[in-house]
This record gives sequence, C-alpha cells and structure tokens, in this order.
Amino acid sequence: MALVGRPNVGKSTLMNQLIGQKIAITSPVAQTTRNRLRGILTTPTAQIIFVDTPGIHKPHHQLGEILVKNARMAIHAVDAVLFIVDCSTPLGGGDRYIANLLTHTQVPVILGLNKQDLQPQASGKVTRLDQTYQTLAHDHQWPVCKFSALGITQLDTLQAQLIDQLTVGPYYYPPDLVTDQPERFIMGELIREQILQLTQQEVPHSVAIVIDRVDESPQLTRILATVYVERTSQKQIVIGKQGSMLKAIGTQARQEIQKLISGKVYLELFVKVQPKWRHSRMHLAELGYQVESH
Repeated sequence: MALVGRPNVGKSTLMNQLIGQKIAITSPVAQTTRNRLRGILTTPTAQIIFVDTPGIHKPHHQLGEILVKNARMAIHAVDAVLFIVDCSTPLGGGDRYIANLLTHTQVPVILGLNKQDLQPQASGKVTRLDQTYQTLAHDHQWPVCKFSALGITQLDTLQAQLIDQLTVGPYYYPPDLVTDQPERFIMGELIREQILQLTQQEVPHSVAIVIDRVDESPQLTRILATVYVERTSQKQIVIGKQGSMLKAIGTQARQEIQKLISGKVYLELFVKVQPKWRHSRMHLAELGYQVESH
C-alpha cells in the first residue's frame, strides 16, 4: 500500500499513527521523507505493508530527482495506493499532476482527504473545498475517505477501507515487526529530524546523516554519527554558539533513539562539510541515496 502525495500532506504522520509507533520522521519542513520507508501493520485479519514515499514535487537537484523517481516507482510496485491530499487547502496543480500519474497505474486508488481538523470553520468554505476533491475522485472513479491523521476514531474507518483493497495472501512479516528498515537507518533519521526541527529553514535539505559506529552492551548503546552539510556556514549553524545547537540536537535525538531501542544511549555527533553533495551521484550513493529497485 503506497502512501503518495505532495510534500507535507501528512503521509509519515499517518503511517506512524496507523502502525502505533514512530518509525518515520516528521517536521513542518516540506520533503522531510527521503527514503521509501516500509511500515508494517498486522491485525487479526490482515497485514498491511505501507510504503511511505517522498513527496512528489518538481526536483531542483540530483537528490530531488532520485526522490521523485523512487516515489513514482513505488506507485507501480504495490497492490493499492492511498493518494493523500491536504483538504484544508484548495486542490492545486501538484495534486492534479499526481492524479494524472495515477491514471497510468492498474492498482486500486483511494483518495484520502487528510487534515480535516484544519479545515476552515465556515461550513460553506468546507463544502467548496470538499467538492473540488470529490469531483477529482468522481472523474477517476476513486473511493474517498476523509480523516485527520491525528484522529484515532477516523483512522479505524480508513484502516477498514484499506484492508478491503488487499488481495488474499500470506503474512510476509512476523506479527510484531513494524518496519523492515534496520535500526541504524531509523537512528540516522531521528537525528536528521531534530536538525530539521531545531534549525528550521536555515539548514533545510542540505543535511545527511551517517551512523559511523554502534556499540551495544546490556547497560548502554554508544552511537557515533556524522552530520554532513554543504557549506561552512551551515556547519556553524548546526554547531551553534559554543556548541549549543549541536548539544540540543544530540540531547533530543538521544531521547528519541532511547524510545526506539528501549534502553540508554550515549550519542556523539560530528559535523563535516561535503560541498554540493546533493548534486553528485557519487556523494549521494555514499550517503545512501540512490534509485531503488522494486
């Protein structure tokens, strides 16, 4: 089940809520998701493998091209698609572009109207907003489900609708598994999330994380990681005055990683400059970004 949509429509938040555990990072910054991340929800009657894709947008560098290509490939590698839109804002060109992409897939598509809780208070405005999306769904003969990714009750309805789209088959993963990604990947994402949260627009997408070393013992997990940026000025922002920003990033990331592994963590971060890494296929591959296979 691929989760597709424009950047920042709530795909990662929704997947975390449905699974009941945080495996995908979120932030107010668009294009937070970079990798095609699988989340696994197992119920007594079904197993849904969600594929959280990068937001589909017009790419401006090599990294962006890889992200969009991976998202588009995911559409043709799943049994069903949940096309998520932000129903608190009018239907836009980006949504229509994705809708056009989905006309070329042979799998079922559900149109998910997310952020219901953020719709305007005036009922007339809500009706006009909803009608534009209902028209889009009608034109493509897609079923519609309206919800807030933060609303548990509404997500029960969505989950039932998603299960109805699944084909009969065996469980592919053990019932207690929530993602197929290794812990190291999730650790790196949790560090990157805190950089996005704390530096906001100052260092938006010029950051990559490499987990250099993980040493585990029953009492403590020691993690050494490198934060890569593109410019010296970005390095200074990430480190902050007398190391204050890097300390704040490390403290909050450590707390999130401790929740992930249910144990104590020592986290040490280093910051390095790798000029124009987002524009270089070689550097992208070294940092773990490449076109994914099916």
